[in-house]
Amino acid sequence: MQSEILLRWIVLVPLLGAVVNGLLNRRLAKRVSGFIACAAIGVSFGLSVVVFLRLTGMDAEARVVNDILGTWLQIGGFHVDIGFAMDPLSAVMALVVTGVGFLIHIYSLGYMAHDDGFQRYFAYLNLFVFAMMTLVLGENLVMLFVGWEGVGLCSYLLIGFWFNDQANASAGKKAFIVNRIGDFGFLIGLFLIGANLLPHLAPGEGVFSFAILQHHAHLLAPAATGICLLLFLGATGKSAQIPLYIWLPDAMAGPTPVSALIHAATMVTAGVYMIARLNFLFVLSPTAMAVVAAVGAVTAIFAATIALTQNDIKKVLAYSTVSQLGYMMLACGVGAFTVGIFHLMTHAFFKALLFLGSGSVIHAMSNEQDMRVMGGLRSKLPVTYATFMTATLAIAGVFPLAGFFSKDEILWKAWESGNTVLWAIGFLAAGLTAFYMMRLVVLTFFGENRASSEVRSHIHESPATMTGPLVILAVLSVVGGWIGWPHFMGGGAWFENWLAPVFAVGEHGVAAHGAVAHHAADSTMEWTLAVVSVLWAVLGLILGWFVYYRRAAIADSFRKAGGGFVYRVLLNKYYVDEAYDAAFIRPGYRFSRQVLWKSVDAGLIDGLLVNGSALVVYLLGSVLRLFQNGMIRFYAWTFTIGVAVFVLYLSFSS
Repeated sequence: MQSEILLRWIVLVPLLGAVVNGLLNRRLAKRVSGFIACAAIGVSFGLSVVVFLRLTGMDAEARVVNDILGTWLQIGGFHVDIGFAMDPLSAVMALVVTGVGFLIHIYSLGYMAHDDGFQRYFAYLNLFVFAMMTLVLGENLVMLFVGWEGVGLCSYLLIGFWFNDQANASAGKKAFIVNRIGDFGFLIGLFLIGANLLPHLAPGEGVFSFAILQHHAHLLAPAATGICLLLFLGATGKSAQIPLYIWLPDAMAGPTPVSALIHAATMVTAGVYMIARLNFLFVLSPTAMAVVAAVGAVTAIFAATIALTQNDIKKVLAYSTVSQLGYMMLACGVGAFTVGIFHLMTHAFFKALLFLGSGSVIHAMSNEQDMRVMGGLRSKLPVTYATFMTATLAIAGVFPLAGFFSKDEILWKAWESGNTVLWAIGFLAAGLTAFYMMRLVVLTFFGENRASSEVRSHIHESPATMTGPLVILAVLSVVGGWIGWPHFMGGGAWFENWLAPVFAVGEHGVAAHGAVAHHAADSTMEWTLAVVSVLWAVLGLILGWFVYYRRAAIADSFRKAGGGFVYRVLLNKYYVDEAYDAAFIRPGYRFSRQVLWKSVDAGLIDGLLVNGSALVVYLLGSVLRLFQNGMIRFYAWTFTIGVAVFVLYLSFSS
């Protein structure tokens, strides 16, 4: 089968799995349902590998495979295809989504084994992968947007999977609504692209095709800032950046494998991918690039400080995810699109491992998520501990694990951009990351177990279906960054070379349009910053160990400092949710209830249109009812009067 044809099946096979599980549902045995779901993602991953290998055998400048299924919409000169394309960038994303997704599906077999919604869960999971692959492999911006909306819907279904719990249902709705705010900006950005580009294209040219957009990007230059900021608003929703990050921590209400798939490796990276894909457009606007970098940096440090005080193991990882997404945005904002995608990939490995590891802990602790009642799990969960510790060292940026290479490159690119403030913020956030991750490890795996005797009696290592994916992800967390071994350390920077053709136009645009100012390359400074970065990470880990294992009184002193004000602010997430509730939710609720419901719905629609029309019909019926009294004498007189009136009419009309 030709590689072009394989593309559609990479996308459609997960859809087939979702359809089978969704339609047959409980009529399928759990073992059969799980096999279908896992096989669908396994096949999709295998096909992705085949097309990827095909790309490696092509010339660097020609590495793209297209599969156009047909025309979706054609009105005059407006033309949109249903099609898929794989180039070096989408190949990386496809391998990450299907590869990590396959491991998470395998893990779910054990984690969800006793859940009554087993078949429904796997139907949703397959449907999500289908939507994500549509986003990643879409040949044009409209196809990307379809996948974009699809993952939003699937996230709602998966976050609120246990919908009988009001908190879970509310978390799903919150994710859906917050993402719709960002998506509104994305949609307006699409309209602006079409309005500015369509008049200049020949009939039949796909106005939203990425190839066409890149070729005619200069025509969008006058409107580039507005378009890019609107698209970035969409990215702040999907990739959980300030001010639309608030949905992601609450999304931890869903099953833990969902957190690993959607909120670590796939959906939350959609915004980063979209900006990287449209790099040739973003570099036309230095203002937009500056906004992306600034929002990313602020989000990174903001979320990292919140993670310092959270007690729910998954909430710590959630804010860590928000922080790491900020790093990716920072990289894109300074024009280092390759590095942003590099960190996206390595982050998928170690963050998926951290979430799945936390799921193993929660499974062992009888669904307990509060780290304050954990501890001492190192000996009872040896595989979970070893793999979790590996991921912790990776996210902290310890050499030579995967996180070191991508995070160090981001910090270097921030320094090289000439904006030392961005570098300082990223550097501080890196230290906080190491500190709060070691805090999590100590509270979970070291010391005495603080759970009840009943819970302690049930603690055991997870089954092989859960620990197997942990081991594979741990290996990837160690070696996954080696493909980006930089030149200054004697490496070949293979990952950078692989993506170079995709970002060549964008990197040229960075220089041509002055989107980012760069220092001259200095290998000595790069070595210095790399060494300092590793030492900083190690210091953060040591401090976390010392404060929470050796000198717990220091942590108590921090909590009580200043009357506990700082601690309360961080513990309550800067009261952002409360501020949004006061500024938007409660006023919106009052407006909806008092104006839209009482005045418009109950008053105008129900009162005037519905009840009013019913009243008119009732009155007319009441009048007509007077003539339908059942009296034959009355009917005879009525008939006689009618005939008389008719005869008089005929007499006078003649």
